[in-house]
Formats: sequence, C-alpha cells, structure tokens
Amino acid sequence: MDGISPEEQVVGILKANSIDLVATLPCDRMKRLLPLVETNFRTVQLTREENGVGICAGHYLGGGRPVMVIQSTGLGNMFNALLSLNATYGIPLPIIASWRGVYKEGIPAQLPLGLGLPGMLEAANIKYTIIDSPSQVGMLDQVITDAFENQCPHVALIQPSVWEMSCCAPPPPPKAIVPKTCRLDVSTRTRTPTISRYQAIQSLASLLDDEIVVSNIGVPSKELYHISDRPLNFYMLGSMGLVSAIGLGLAMAQHRHVVVIDGDGSLLMNPNVLTQIAVQNPPNLTVVAVNNGAYGSTGNQETAACASTDLELMARGHGMQYSAKAHTGDELVEAFQQLKEAPGPVLIDMVVRPVNELVDDIPMSPVEIKDRFVEAVV
Repeated sequence: MDGISPEEQVVGILKANSIDLVATLPCDRMKRLLPLVETNFRTVQLTREENGVGICAGHYLGGGRPVMVIQSTGLGNMFNALLSLNATYGIPLPIIASWRGVYKEGIPAQLPLGLGLPGMLEAANIKYTIIDSPSQVGMLDQVITDAFENQCPHVALIQPSVWEMSCCAPPPPPKAIVPKTCRLDVSTRTRTPTISRYQAIQSLASLLDDEIVVSNIGVPSKELYHISDRPLNFYMLGSMGLVSAIGLGLAMAQHRHVVVIDGDGSLLMNPNVLTQIAVQNPPNLTVVAVNNGAYGSTGNQETAACASTDLELMARGHGMQYSAKAHTGDELVEAFQQLKEAPGPVLIDMVVRPVNELVDDIPMSPVEIKDRFVEAVV
C-alpha cells in the first residue's frame, strides 16, 4: 500500500478485525510498531509470554478479541500453554511474532530457536503463516480470521525484512522513571490450619451470586464442581500457573466480579501474574489463594509456602494494595465481604490443611466447559 508503512497496515488490520486488547513484549525489529499499538489499542505490557496466553484466553472468554505481539523467542515459552489451554479448550489466539534468527541476524543466541521454529510449530500442530515482505502484510488478516473462526492459535511469523525499509516514525524517547514512594507497612501471622481446601471452597461457594469463577487445575476444580457446579464456573484442566492470568483477562473484559481460586504452588510457579494484576488494577478481581503448603494434586509435595514464603506479602510486594489472610471459613467469608468493594484487585491468602477430598472427575470435555461458560458469561 503506497504511502502507508507496514506498521500502519498492521494497525489497520487489527482495527478491521475489531481487536480490543493487545498483549505485548518488545522486539528491536518491531520498535516502530509497538508505540502505534499502544496509541490505538488497550495494551497489556507483559513480563512473561505465558501470562499473555492466559490473559488473552480470559479476555476472549469474557467476550473480547485479543491478539499477542511478541518476539518469536517468546513462543518457546508458550508451547505448553498454547497446547494445554488454547488447543485443548478451543480458544482462539492470533499471534504476531517478530521472527528472529533467520534474516540478517547478529545475535547467535537467536539462531537455534529461530531456525527450528517452523518445525516446532508443525510438530505441535500450531498453524503459522510466514510474512517476509511488506507486500504480504495483508496476510495478517487471514491469520486473525482463521484463529477466531476455527478457535485455535495461529502465528504470523514476520521476518525483519518487512520492517527494515519502513517510513514509519521512529519510537519516542524513553519515559523517565516516575517519582514514587513505596512503603510496605504490613505484618502477617500464619496460624496452624484447621480446615481443608474443600471446606474453604464450600465457604466461598456460599457467597457466590452472579460472580464469574475460574478454578485452579486438578483437585480444586473437581472439588468446586462437586460443591457447586454452575455455568459461570470455568474449570482449569491444565496450564499450571495461569488461572490468575485467565481471571485477569476476564476481569478486564467484564464488569461483573471475577473470583479466582488459585493455589500456592500455582502462584509460586508464576508470581509475575501478580505484577500484571497490580499494573492493570481491575477493581472487580478477587484472587483466593488456597494455600496448603503443598502441590495438592500430585501427592502433597511441599511448596515454599509451607515454611517460608508468605503469599500475602508476596502480593503486596508485587503492588497489590488489598489483601487479607484467613484460616477458617468464617474468616474467609468476612475477608471476601469486606474487600469485595475495594477499588483495586484483592488477594486472600486462605491457609488450609493439605487434604484432598475424594471426588469424581468433571464429566464434561474441555470444549463443553468452555462453551457452557462463554454462553453464561457473554
């Protein structure tokens, strides 16, 4: 397109496809594109690519149309999430990836993954489209259309040759660090737990009305299903560590309250999500971290939360301003009710005994879980 830079073409295609959220991590080759994206779309600046998969999945489940814009190396961090979440449930995700390691690459560390990436995507049965010249940027429209129509991830591998002759304006100068004073004035005390996760979920379920609930993988989801199955429950079956990211994406897409049932093992695997939650600051998100000090679904192996790490302090350190600790069902109910109207996201560290209730598997397929949930939410 004469007179229009490749970067402007990309923005036009995203607008034509009604994209309403872009999750990004930068690449030097796309440094002229990212400022345009941030100007034209609601943007989540990621700290880790897996979180983008979860946030975009939640945003889609809440009725949104997200896309990711990343460096191709990030795909190496995303494979499990793309397969265990998007491919398993049938959740679309168009991905614009700056393809490194294949064209005038000066960084040796980019070569192994970059050269092997097409074969890796093929082995994982993830669709991809190579775009290697400005005249092919229009193919991005087909990538986005295919992802949403066929409910799957689809990667646009864009070679640096697309951008190298661009007439797009250079990126703005870096922003100065914002002056700020940070003070963490909170002390916590963890007591010996007296109730199980099952009993904690029972107490939480008694409070639910029209809240959206996203439940952590394994036994927690099965326990929630057994206690209070409802169409507004989204049961995680895989993608360890992403339940709060999905909840964040949902809270950004929806006005109703979103409740995440997370766990200590999951949050310790992906503490970056707490930073994303603090930055986006959705007032309609409550994370209940059911903390048994163990990986409860895999044999109760000890986590760092058992003897050292405090999840409430960890959330505060990442920037979340509203938190509480609970040890009984009554304390959980009190904390939930008091903090539900807080002007920012909430984390409740719910300390429980490392006990699993013997409950049956969820008798629904992943796609059935998703379809029922989307119908109830949207």
